[in-house]
Amino acid sequence: MKQFGLLITLILTLVLAACGQNNESGNGEAGEDKKVLTMGTSADFAPFESRNTSGEVEGFDIDLAKYIADELGYELKIEDMKFDGLIGALQANRVDLVLSGMSATEKRAQNVDFSTQYHHSGEMFITLKDSEVTSLEQLEGKTVGVQLGTIQEEGARKLQETVDFEIKAIDNATILIQELLSNRIDVAYLDKSVATGYINEQGLTGFDDPTTSSPGMAVAFPKGSELVDEVNQVLKEMEENGKLEELKAKWLSEE
Repeated sequence: MKQFGLLITLILTLVLAACGQNNESGNGEAGEDKKVLTMGTSADFAPFESRNTSGEVEGFDIDLAKYIADELGYELKIEDMKFDGLIGALQANRVDLVLSGMSATEKRAQNVDFSTQYHHSGEMFITLKDSEVTSLEQLEGKTVGVQLGTIQEEGARKLQETVDFEIKAIDNATILIQELLSNRIDVAYLDKSVATGYINEQGLTGFDDPTTSSPGMAVAFPKGSELVDEVNQVLKEMEENGKLEELKAKWLSEE
């Protein structure tokens, strides 16, 4: 009986020790599991977000999100989806924030909250090298491709009020360029930073939209998110310590 009692005591000691170790690993430095920050993006918008040859998502917004998550003590999880579904994902709380070259428009601000703006590009029309379209007026009777749900789609519909052209909305920017190269559209209307990358990569040409006055890009959040102030603080610090300019030099230097 004495040996049996000693055995029970030994087992209880081992169990309690194991529980103590589990508690330490949950709260301690070495075994701590970081909170997960889920980011929505549409990885077809280089240089802000796209997939490299290994299939990994990379770009300006991705590096920015990683920096923000690290500064706030989060593990970053990236959800790749179509651009026109990003606002809905925020509203349904499927993601905590969105970084996807998203302009902070008044219309979008009715449904989501935005951080301070971190970049502004403007808009640009791009077309084939031998195209006759070199100005807004020459869009008359042409087909202009835009990415569905973007500020460029909104801008193109506004331009239709003064210039008569057809709009073809496509939900993927990469496919939009394929449509241009295959002569299924005459012109693509894109963010200037993105357009510049395609011009250099594909040997295209283009011209700025002189009418645009679009807002800058910002991080988007569900309405009432407590992350807004925290992210704004990180963005402010990045402005002050030069990290934001460092990322722009890395990804947007050809703009």
